Amino acid sequence: MDIINIIQEEVTTTIKVLYGFDVNPNDLIINVTKKEFEGDYTLVTFPFTKLAKKAPQVIAQEIGEVITKNNKYFLSFNVIKGFLNVTISDDYWKQFLNDIIANKDYGKSTFHGKKALVEFSSPNTNKPLHLGHIRNILLGWSTSQILEAAGYEVVKVQIINDRGIAICKSMIAWEKFGNNATPSDMNMKSDHFVGHWYVTFEKKFQEEYKIWQSSPEAKKYLEEKNVKEENIDAFFKKDKNNYFNNFSKIGAEAKEMLRAWEAGDEKVRSLWQKMNNWVYEGFDVTYDNLGVSFDKLYYESNTYLLGKDIIENGLKDKIFYKKEDGSVWIDLEDAKLDHKLVLRSDGTSVYMTQDIGTAHQRYENHQSEKMIYVVADEQNYHFQALFAILQKLGEPYAKGLHHLSYGMVNLPSGRMKSREGTVVDADDLMQEVINEAKKASQAIGSISDMPEEEQELIFKQIGLAALKFFIIKVNPVRSMIFDPSESLDLQGQTGPSIQYAAVRVKSAIRKAGEKYNSESSNEYSNIQKSEKEVLLTLHQFPTIIREAAENYNPSDIANYCYTLAKAYNKFWASGLSMLNAESDEAGAFRLKMSAATLQVLTLGMQLLGIEIPERM
Repeated sequence: MDIINIIQEEVTTTIKVLYGFDVNPNDLIINVTKKEFEGDYTLVTFPFTKLAKKAPQVIAQEIGEVITKNNKYFLSFNVIKGFLNVTISDDYWKQFLNDIIANKDYGKSTFHGKKALVEFSSPNTNKPLHLGHIRNILLGWSTSQILEAAGYEVVKVQIINDRGIAICKSMIAWEKFGNNATPSDMNMKSDHFVGHWYVTFEKKFQEEYKIWQSSPEAKKYLEEKNVKEENIDAFFKKDKNNYFNNFSKIGAEAKEMLRAWEAGDEKVRSLWQKMNNWVYEGFDVTYDNLGVSFDKLYYESNTYLLGKDIIENGLKDKIFYKKEDGSVWIDLEDAKLDHKLVLRSDGTSVYMTQDIGTAHQRYENHQSEKMIYVVADEQNYHFQALFAILQKLGEPYAKGLHHLSYGMVNLPSGRMKSREGTVVDADDLMQEVINEAKKASQAIGSISDMPEEEQELIFKQIGLAALKFFIIKVNPVRSMIFDPSESLDLQGQTGPSIQYAAVRVKSAIRKAGEKYNSESSNEYSNIQKSEKEVLLTLHQFPTIIREAAENYNPSDIANYCYTLAKAYNKFWASGLSMLNAESDEAGAFRLKMSAATLQVLTLGMQLLGIEIPERM
C-alpha cells in the first residue's frame, strides 16, 4: 500500500480511538517534511484542536506515539509545534523500489472507463504553423498524454479553419501574381508556399492603400470625416479595415472570391481545394517532426453551418430570444456575462453558432465526458459564454468542458505578425534549435565516434527537448518569451539537462552490468539523506500525474522531472558511489534506485513528447 494511504489509515483510526471523532482521510493535511527538519512526512494537527480539546503539539505527540508503536513502517517521529514529522522505515522504501521496478507503468492509473476529448492546434490554412501554434500543440499533446496516464481514453482532435477571408487572400494573391507556380517550382515547403501568398496579398494591399491615400477619393473621404491635416497619418493607420471593406480593389476581389466560394463556384472551390491540400501536406510534415498526431479532423467548411437547428429549438424553449431586426440572442447575465449574439439578423451564423453545433456533434461522435479546448487567452470570454450557453441548453457534457487558456509566446526580439511575414515558422524554429544542439554537441565531441545517422537523431532529440520543455515548463496561463540559447543550457532548468541526467543514469547502469545481485538490495540498511530525497521524489510521481490531469497543467510534469533529475544529480555528487559502493547491498540498492529514476524520468518526459537519447 502507498505510504500516504498508510499514514491516512493509521491517523484516522488513532484519532477515533484517542478522541472519539471521525476524520475523512482525504481531509488530512500531509506534506513531505521540509528539508530543515528531521522526518519524511509531516501531518498538520491544528485542525483537530477544537474537537480533541487539546493543544496541537499535544495531539501530535499522542498520535505519533500510537502510530509508531502500531505500524512497522513508522520508524520514529518528532513534534514541532502542531506538526508531526514521521520518519519512514528503510523496509518500506526497499519494498517501494521493488514495486516500481516490477511495474513498468508506475505512475499511471488504470483505465476508469471515462473519455476525454482534447482539441488543439486548429490552424488556418492561409499560412504555415508558427511559434504560437507550437505552444498550443505542445500543451494539447502533453495534456492528452497526461490524461491518458491518469486513466482516460483520450480522443485528440483539431478543427481546421479552412474557409474565410484570410484563405481567400492567399488564393487571390496566387491567382494574380503566382503565374501558376507550385511549391516545387519555388523550392518551398508547401504550407510556406501558401503563406508566401498571404504575405504577398498584404504587401500589395499596403501598396494600394498608400497610393490611394493621395487620391482625390481619399481627400474627399477625409473631408467627410473632418480629419485635420496633422492627424491624417494616424487616421489612416486606424482606418485600414474600413478601407479594405469599402475602397480596396484587391480587397473587393478577395471578398468576391469568398462569396463565390459560399455559392459553390466550381473554379473557386477547385483552387481552394488545391491550395488547402498544399497546406495540409506541409502541416503533416511539421506534425510528424514534432511527434504529434490526431485521431479526428474537423473542418470549418463542414461545421460553419452547424448549430442553427439547436438555436431554433432553443428559441422554442425560450432559452434564446429574437430582437426586432430578426437577430437571435441569449441572456447570460446570470453567469456574470452579458447578452450574446448567436444568429445575425439575416440568419447567418457567427462563430458561437458553429461552436455550439460542433460541441454537440463531437459528443454524438465520441460520447466524451470531458472536452478540453486548447486556445489562447484572447478567447477567454468566448469560451466562458460558450460553456454558459451549453449549460443552459442542458447538454449532458456541459459540466465537463474546460478551456485550457494560455498566454502569448514571443521571441526575445519581440512580438510577431503573420501578415507582415515576421512570424517565426515552426519548421524554421525547430531546425534552429536542432542546429544549436548540433553545434553544442560537436563542441563537446562526446558522440563523435557514432555513425552520422545516429548523431543526427540525437541532435534532433536534444533540440526538440530544448524547445518542448522550455515552453511546457511555464504555467499555461502565463505569457512567455522563448529563448533558443537558454533552452539548451545543460546547467539550467531545461530539457537537455534532464536528458543528460537520464543518459548518465543509463551509462552507469550499463557499466554496472551484472556486478550486483539484485536481491541483495533488500539487505541494505541506513538509507542516506541524498538517497531518501530521490525516493521521496519518486514517490510523488503518481500524485503529480493525477494533479496535472485534474488541473490540465503539463508544467506540473515538466517541473517534477526537473526536480527528480536535480535530486538524482545531488545523490550522484554526494560521494555515495554506485559502481564502487562500500558493499554489495549498497551497490545493488543504488543500482535499483537508479533504474527506477530512469524509468520515471523516461515516462515523465514521454508525457511531454520528449525522448531520452542513448548518449549525449
